[in-house]
This record gives sequence, C-alpha cells and structure tokens, in this order.
Amino acid sequence: MKTRRLILISSSIELATGLALFAAPNLVANLLLGSGLAPSGEAVARVGGLGLFSLALACWPKGEADHQHAIRALFLYNLTAAVYLGYLRIGGQFAGFLLLPACVLHALLAFLFARPAYRSFKDENPVT
Repeated sequence: MKTRRLILISSSIELATGLALFAAPNLVANLLLGSGLAPSGEAVARVGGLGLFSLALACWPKGEADHQHAIRALFLYNLTAAVYLGYLRIGGQFAGFLLLPACVLHALLAFLFARPAYRSFKDENPVT
C-alpha cells in the first residue's frame, strides 16, 4: 500500500472519530467502552474529538510532498492507541461493542506505518 494512501485512510478515520466524539460523545463512549459519560466526561471527550480532528487535518496528505512528520505522528498515535485500547479490554473494565475492533484497527495501522516510520527516521538520521 502506498504511504500516501495509508496516511489518507488513517487521517480519514481519525477525522470521522473526532467529529463523532465532538457531536455525540456519549454514543461513542457507549459503543467503544460500553459505558456512558458524566457531563464532565462529555466535555473532555469533545476536546479529545477536536484533538483527533486537528491531528487528521495536520496529517492530511498534500500532493506528493514530504510526509515524514505525518507518518511519524500517525505511527505513534496508532501504536499508543492500540496498546491503551488493548489494556482497557484486557483489564476487563470495559467491553464496548467497538473496543476490540478499534484496538485491532489501530494495531494494524501501526503495523502498516512501522516501515515508513522507520525509513523516515533512518533517512533523517543517517549513520555516518
């Protein structure tokens, strides 16, 4: 898969998730975690949604330009999201309908970003 296409797919997913979190944080929490949110949790979820929306826009591919920062940001985000969602599921505290699929999706995206992220780092830091 071309790196530009991978960035577009990952950014699109985070854009949609960010909009969903901002528009309906309780629904997203119920689907993902199997639990509703207190009013303060809704406010924090909306801010998180704005963060995901911003990440998606910042990483959105523009032509065939250099995408090194987007690759690294999306790799790190997907890796840490997969680990944390897996922790929530394994810990048994949460068992929403979409928790395991979201964990697997983030793990797959992190795996797909691993090689381009490594190349990006290696190209920027050549061994002399």
